[in-house]
Amino acid sequence: MIEVKNLHKGFNGEKILKGITTSFERGKTNLIIGTSGSGKTVFLKCLLGLFTPEEGSICYDGKTYSDLGSKEQRDLREQMGMVFQGSALFDSMTVEENVMFPLMMFSKQSKSEMLDRVHQVIDRVHLENANKKLPSEISGGMQKRVAIARAIVTRPKYLFCDEPNSGLDPRTAIVIDNLIKEITEENDITTVINTHDMNSVMEIGEKIIFLQKGHLEWEGNKDQIFLTDNKAVTDFVYSSNLFKKVRDAQIKGL
Repeated sequence: MIEVKNLHKGFNGEKILKGITTSFERGKTNLIIGTSGSGKTVFLKCLLGLFTPEEGSICYDGKTYSDLGSKEQRDLREQMGMVFQGSALFDSMTVEENVMFPLMMFSKQSKSEMLDRVHQVIDRVHLENANKKLPSEISGGMQKRVAIARAIVTRPKYLFCDEPNSGLDPRTAIVIDNLIKEITEENDITTVINTHDMNSVMEIGEKIIFLQKGHLEWEGNKDQIFLTDNKAVTDFVYSSNLFKKVRDAQIKGL
């Protein structure tokens, strides 16, 4: 579990995050949503330890990040996996080499042990025949699966995903959503996903927080978000007729 208390962060005198308090549960898919400029990316980078907040604290399974020494902070960051928005694969490396990269950086395992683990996670994301291919030789959806495999190869306790469905067609996006959810549950990971994709909210939003102008405006789950009367949330969610229809159907079913 990740617990956030009264988090403040700003740049050049401008406040970006304004007293956010929330928690992200282990074994569940936790989503951060909000409009552009709401503070989602800054918040995610604070959770990753890339930005230092001016006020407040972030606690990872009972350990407050700011209270840790530099070595303990580094050890904690090694327990974090990251799926980047553009996948961020190395163009000159094969799928297998991309997935092995974190193990080469942080693991003391033998080459054969690392390869065993790499093959295990590649199989888990259903890329069995892509080991020796370059990123340019596989589809965007396959590249996302490589990014997921690389993020989990070190068996992280915390998984962070920045717009994992960016650039994908709706059907492939659902596949990626479900894969992230399955891996989260199988490995009991605390997963935090920064997204603007309402399909992701509908599919895997077990815990959702909505940010607006740096404030935590609302939190709940994928069922509750369609029933809220919070105007900022409804304006964001029901910007298309599809979600208006979903809400109407849910209300009629009550």
